[in-house]
Amino acid sequence: MLTWCALLFTLGIAAFLDSIFNYGNIFRQINSVLFMLTSLGLLVRTTTKMKSRTIEGYLKRIDQLEQEVREFKGEKKVRV
Repeated sequence: MLTWCALLFTLGIAAFLDSIFNYGNIFRQINSVLFMLTSLGLLVRTTTKMKSRTIEGYLKRIDQLEQEVREFKGEKKVRV
């Protein structure tokens, strides 16, 4: 994530310098495409991390419920 942010920051500095010194039209087109691709990559990475975090939460909850079921079955056997 830090790499993506550093890349976006660098592209932002390049765009700022381009607007001041007027490097040319080709640089603006390339810079806008790089901004778009980097933003898309950041979006994909963020959504992937969110999904994996959700799945991780589900797995923890499943483990907790399995533990509770084991405890419940153990208590039930002792009573009989």
